[in-house]
Amino acid sequence: MIKLACVGIAVQDRIYYLDKLPAIGGGKFVAHSYKEVGGGPAATAAVTIAKLGAKVDFIGRLGDDNIGSAIISELNSYQVDTSKIKVYEAAKSSQSAIFVDNNGERVIVNYPSPDLLNCTDWLEEIDFTQYDLVLCDVRWHEGAEYCLRKVKNLGIPTVLDADITPQSIVSLVKLAEHAVFSASGLEKMTNEKDMNRALTMAKKICAGTVYVTKGSEGCDWIKDNSQTSFKGFKVEVVDTTGAGDVFHGAFAFAIANNYSIDKAIIFANAVAALKCTAEGGRDGIPDLQQVEKFMLCMNR
Repeated sequence: MIKLACVGIAVQDRIYYLDKLPAIGGGKFVAHSYKEVGGGPAATAAVTIAKLGAKVDFIGRLGDDNIGSAIISELNSYQVDTSKIKVYEAAKSSQSAIFVDNNGERVIVNYPSPDLLNCTDWLEEIDFTQYDLVLCDVRWHEGAEYCLRKVKNLGIPTVLDADITPQSIVSLVKLAEHAVFSASGLEKMTNEKDMNRALTMAKKICAGTVYVTKGSEGCDWIKDNSQTSFKGFKVEVVDTTGAGDVFHGAFAFAIANNYSIDKAIIFANAVAALKCTAEGGRDGIPDLQQVEKFMLCMNR
């Protein structure tokens, strides 16, 4: 069985469901539903990989508070190995408030805990030769750079979840074999709104393959100077929370299983689409059998 590692952040998501998202400005609003679940790009990608049937380690940082304990407990319930999490004493874990409307669209307010140190010395104790692929998000820049550089020297494939972040992600994109951008992350890095031009600019930075996910519109990518597109699957959307994280996890699973890039893109789109049919960032993540059945029905 293949084994992957997901490096980055784990948070506790507090999700509020409203009829419509609040307009810009002040006011009071009432949610008609609420749930509290684990989130974070790398952590949710790890859950996706585990649900698809592969072994996966989550490598990241948490505090020793109740939130950190809840995050670890939930990851363990999904069979994600949490033994390589660094837990800081007397520290708060990261969390997010998420507002979701009746169309499944959402607004996320993230609080990255300042108590979680950026040092990477403890990563030196991890044997990265055990992994078939390593996925990194950009929210823990120092950890991602260490791991990308480490596994590149080992010849292990890497996937970068290239989302928006306060820091420049250029140094991470340079190291990644597969740099999978969100539209907002690509625009911020390139300062270019046109996604075709922005993707071309990203390709000049990344020696590997670059991609941009566009929600229900699917995914575009450039390999060997040739740009290709795949239009997303149409489903009844309930909640888009975590859809991008699920896409990255499914894509990493597919690449680790030696899928072609075209097949990996279609597969990841299918997994993310199915996730959007249920509330929360993880409840709707399908297993491999569900994905294969869905793709057969869609004849893709």
